[in-house]
Amino acid sequence: MARFQYRAIAAGGKIIEGVQEVADEAALIALLRRQGSILMRAEAEGKAKRAWLSINLLPGGGLRKQEVTNITGELAAMLAAGQDLDRALLFAAEIAPNRRVALILRKLRDSLRDGNSFADSLAAVPNSFSRLYIGLIRAGEAGGALAQTLARLTELLERERALAATVTSALIYPAVLLLAAAGSIILLLTHVLPQFVPMFEQSGAALPWSTQMMIDAGHLISQWGLPFLVVAGAAGLLAQRMLRQPKLRLSFDRLRLHLPLLGPLAREIMAARLTRTLGTLLLNGMPLINALDILREVLGNTAGVAALDAASQGARQGGGLARPLAQSGLFPKRTIHLLQLGEETAQLGAMALRAAELHEERVRLTVQRMVSLLTPMITIGMGGIVALIVGSVMQAMLGLNTLAQ
Repeated sequence: MARFQYRAIAAGGKIIEGVQEVADEAALIALLRRQGSILMRAEAEGKAKRAWLSINLLPGGGLRKQEVTNITGELAAMLAAGQDLDRALLFAAEIAPNRRVALILRKLRDSLRDGNSFADSLAAVPNSFSRLYIGLIRAGEAGGALAQTLARLTELLERERALAATVTSALIYPAVLLLAAAGSIILLLTHVLPQFVPMFEQSGAALPWSTQMMIDAGHLISQWGLPFLVVAGAAGLLAQRMLRQPKLRLSFDRLRLHLPLLGPLAREIMAARLTRTLGTLLLNGMPLINALDILREVLGNTAGVAALDAASQGARQGGGLARPLAQSGLFPKRTIHLLQLGEETAQLGAMALRAAELHEERVRLTVQRMVSLLTPMITIGMGGIVALIVGSVMQAMLGLNTLAQ
């Protein structure tokens, strides 16, 4: 059981807040629905407290991704409860977590009152809302389905966050373990092993090759470790600058998609972004050509964008989407098959979302398997190197004892 702090809209349209102990967020949603309320936001109690204690150092900046997600969910809940957009923005500003968010929401409300559309008002807020977000809102306004659009946007943003969190959180432990292993080995080579060097030098005996190799490695790290890090950092910055050139970036991104182990994972992530966003756009009433133009911004890979541009040209000429994507060889066969099935059955949006669910599950399983293999490999590798260092010292010590006898 966990304690969730929540905000919801009661049956009469009143904003209510509270703390409830339930199994998970789904159980909280079900409980509030039975009470006639609609959930707007829910956070685990400890997480919510940490968020309230955070200090905002950029009062004039745009909205963060999580803030956009929270606002979208709140507006969707209030519009579904029968509130108009003007009052929904007012409520959202009143319950905003900080002054910066409240100020942006009030600016949106003022823009609406000046006669601008919601999409145009969003476009006027710098560094907050993407073209995808604004395009969906514009389509929702035109179709008179803004509440449903906001609900789909909330799901899309939450899925994107969950996908990124799956990869990031799974790699934290191996990264920490790798840093700890490297630190332990460097400590042994640069501080522990040198304590034995005077003893070896006084004996005048020739050291075993393994012991001498470890001593030389320690000297090398002590003398050149910091310059190496500086050179590596400068090389990284130079490589990052060079990758801004379109041709180099295209080659690099294409190489990323064909690397062993990491390449298939990168293709699954790119396919998940493509299908999730495409399905959301199409189900929201956006034409395929316009959707393909917006999709360029969410793939995160220039090779994938090039393949999408080729598919877009085919779609403009009356062809399908699946066949040109298949010719690029960059997307999993599962993606191509489901998109082709969606085109044949005139359910491209629904099949794209189905494909997204499969790709997201595939990403989760692949990351879990990689971590399950990577963690013992790092542990075994660290143990082997430490054993080699200790064995080299012991071998040299045994040689000294033999000479002493």
